[in-house]
Amino acid sequence: MHLDVQDLRNFYYRSALGRAAQASLRGRMQELWPEAQGQTVVGYGFAAPLLRPYLKDARRVMALMPGPQGVMPWPSGLPNVSVLTEETLWPIETGHVDKLVLLHGLETSERASDLLEECWRVLGPGGRALFIVPNRAGLWARRDRTPFGYGRPYSTGQLETQLRKHQFLPERHLGALYQVPSSRKVWMKSGPALERIGRRMPTFLAGGAFMVEATKLVYPPKGEVQRHRAIKPVSVLNPSAKPV
Repeated sequence: MHLDVQDLRNFYYRSALGRAAQASLRGRMQELWPEAQGQTVVGYGFAAPLLRPYLKDARRVMALMPGPQGVMPWPSGLPNVSVLTEETLWPIETGHVDKLVLLHGLETSERASDLLEECWRVLGPGGRALFIVPNRAGLWARRDRTPFGYGRPYSTGQLETQLRKHQFLPERHLGALYQVPSSRKVWMKSGPALERIGRRMPTFLAGGAFMVEATKLVYPPKGEVQRHRAIKPVSVLNPSAKPV
């Protein structure tokens, strides 16, 4: 079940809690990826709020939004880079993506396996993917007033197992959204302090969401590979028919 793009935009850009969530997720992502100089950066789902830091230096930035969700123009005041796409058929050539971010894409997909195969296809050699999903044991997954209360929440073990089945190698983990998912003033004021405390906690005690950075795993052929050079005669100049 995909959320509507209008609801996602209203949460992240027009609510105080959504802007706080955006800051938490973006800050944690930049700890892993501080820059993307000359690289191709792609976001899927509703990853647009996290991609703005890379607009300046990246070679190319794309915000892919699935058809059932809908699309909105982004970024504001700059040439549009958002694209409405079929969930498992992205308009990207194989192996051309250096950094891939999924936010509100995997947990809401009804074809998660096919989606991960598409992620594997577009990711280039040495590229990295960041999967951001709701934490099954977190408070945010229990509140349907935020986008993290929809879809299938994960535990770190569940997500890692699914990634390995699709030839991804989990590398690093981070937690995010440690503040209480409430717009009340008392919780909003304590949000920055809770975020600072949460970042010092072990990853398995993740907050409302956790991030798993993974690389594309390509298996080499088994056994000893031998190369044979086949020499074939050129038959272009040979007569093909008898003259009449």
